[in-house]
Amino acid sequence: MLPFDLAIPSQLMQAYLPDIVLMGGGMLLLLWAVWRPESEAHSRSVAFLALGVCAAALAAVIWSWRMAFTATNGPVAVDGFRWASDVVILLGTMMTLAIAVDFNARMKLVAAESHVLTLLAASGMMLLSGARDLMLMFLGIELMSVSVYVLTGIDRRSGRGAEASLKYFLLGCFSSAFLLYGIALVYGATGSTNLITIGERFTTPAVSEQPMMLVGLALLLVGFAFKVAAAPFHMWTPDVYDGAPAPYSGFMACAVKTASFAALLRVCLEAVGPGSEKWHLALWWLAAATMVVGNLFALQQRNVKRMLSYSSIAHAGFLLVAVTAQTPEGAAAVVFYLVAYTLATLGAFAVVVALNEGKDGPADIGDYAGLWTVRPGLAMAMAVFMLALLGFPLVGGMGFFAKWYVLQAALKAPAPQTKLSIILVLATVVSAGFYLYVVMVMFMRPRPEGAAAPPPSSPMLRFVIATSVALILVLGLYPSPAVRLAQHSTARSFAPAAPKAAAVPAAASP
Repeated sequence: MLPFDLAIPSQLMQAYLPDIVLMGGGMLLLLWAVWRPESEAHSRSVAFLALGVCAAALAAVIWSWRMAFTATNGPVAVDGFRWASDVVILLGTMMTLAIAVDFNARMKLVAAESHVLTLLAASGMMLLSGARDLMLMFLGIELMSVSVYVLTGIDRRSGRGAEASLKYFLLGCFSSAFLLYGIALVYGATGSTNLITIGERFTTPAVSEQPMMLVGLALLLVGFAFKVAAAPFHMWTPDVYDGAPAPYSGFMACAVKTASFAALLRVCLEAVGPGSEKWHLALWWLAAATMVVGNLFALQQRNVKRMLSYSSIAHAGFLLVAVTAQTPEGAAAVVFYLVAYTLATLGAFAVVVALNEGKDGPADIGDYAGLWTVRPGLAMAMAVFMLALLGFPLVGGMGFFAKWYVLQAALKAPAPQTKLSIILVLATVVSAGFYLYVVMVMFMRPRPEGAAAPPPSSPMLRFVIATSVALILVLGLYPSPAVRLAQHSTARSFAPAAPKAAAVPAAASP
């Protein structure tokens, strides 16, 4: 008989297989990236190899999902919610890599390491989405954040990029300190960093009423609010998204948000769900403030990237509405919403790249005037993305159903979030002011006299834009398969926490 149990290494290998594929592929690709001199051809080859690594990781996720491993209370989750989050993260990563191929060529960015950093950031996100332990979550956040800090300033010739990278780094370190102190205080109050164990001990008044526990929970909430760009912790977002290269702005807006919301949902439903009256009101106000601030400030923007950055803040508020429901249905709405949001937002950033002429400067909405007359395909695609982010029926595709399911989850929660749902509807009406303005400029404003037509897009960029449009429209006409998959992935994952989360008193909502 062997002196150790082979079952434990086998289970860990199965649980971490997608992460091992992505991290291992990223490390091998890093050696290949630095082995040869920098050149556009080498950067392109690394990008395609990175896409292959993502495809292999996606296959590992699908295999693990089909194997239906038994969920345990260990440090890593092997449930459907983790696999669904990983699929969304990898979708955003692959779209980012494909967009970056054309963008890097136009901007003369020949550093192949940017594609490796994208893989390493994605591996941190996947680690974060599957973490069932606060320390593992912190490791995932740091791996994700450090990689994204560098991607923000990857264009060393850009002063705006360097400024954005420094701002993101300094404020990111500040938020990480909040998270780490929060983890330390929660550990001091409960004696564990495992989410399930924390949830079991949080049911006792001796733990839930401790000032140490309440302060630790508040610090955790502040840290996560920064990561998801919730108001008033959103101040870094417009400057960072505007200064970063467009593909990586979209990457931050989608993949980083997906991983952060996956972790926040686990903490809210598995760790502190039983005592939700302690934090529900704070999350309620975060959601309301984020929706209002994001949409009102977006109305004032004439820079497309800054407008999309405030749009991402507003959508963080919409997603927080689903989190406040504290039910598996709310988690399913988050998964479906993130798919629609990723396709629409990265599709919009792909159009921004398609109109870029190799200049590091603000992307003014006025540059889109009369786009319909010179590039009708790009104009129609951008219109679909704007209407999807707005949540417009039919033409907006699955964007409409994404908001519909968030509203349903909020209204059908054990403590219905009626006032928050009203704010969501009103904020959506306000958002029409800036989403429809972009559409109006493209189709109703004349093209400036003497303005050159946008340069032709690469086949890879056209493929990303066309595929995003097709998926948004098809899943808008027939959303049932995606909805069932999202519901199935979360029903079992958070089923034990559902009865406990139902204990939210009606007084917890304003």
